[in-house]
Amino acid sequence: MADVRRGLIIVNTGPGKGKTTAAMGTALRAVGNGMKVLMLQFLKGSWHYGELDAVQAFGDRFVMKQMGRGFVKVGGAETDPEDIRLVEEAWNEAAAAILSEKWDLVVLDEINYAISYKMLDPEKVAEVLRRKPEMVHVILTGRNAHPTIIDLADTVTEMREVKHAYQKGIMAQRGIEY
Repeated sequence: MADVRRGLIIVNTGPGKGKTTAAMGTALRAVGNGMKVLMLQFLKGSWHYGELDAVQAFGDRFVMKQMGRGFVKVGGAETDPEDIRLVEEAWNEAAAAILSEKWDLVVLDEINYAISYKMLDPEKVAEVLRRKPEMVHVILTGRNAHPTIIDLADTVTEMREVKHAYQKGIMAQRGIEY
């Protein structure tokens, strides 16, 4: 087998916990290897997560931006036009970042939700992924990854919940879930 090196498209999806955490682990590994990382969080924005403080230690080598307002209404409720506007703004920044060659790794956290909630056209995302510079890596996280994105990806991991502490009434723990 040939020793091929190129930027990968990685998808972390599925109903289980750990999609963003896995992306953060890869991002940390990349920074440790001298790479520059941009993480755009498409829907997160109203809560303060420990990751935001942790990445500050890396300066401009690991930049993390919350681009949304937090929870998005779906499932029968009309999606707030402001949330759609914020997703479009996040996508414009993401597309520019991927194509800029300024970043070695671009993490698009929760973008799969934005696509599955019909806030973002999967073909717009696919078109940029097809044109990404050869050595730029991209990680897309969130449940319900679109088939178009899965087809384009080099690596797809589906997180599957076996059991969760929440089922026992244990709430999210600072430092573990956020």
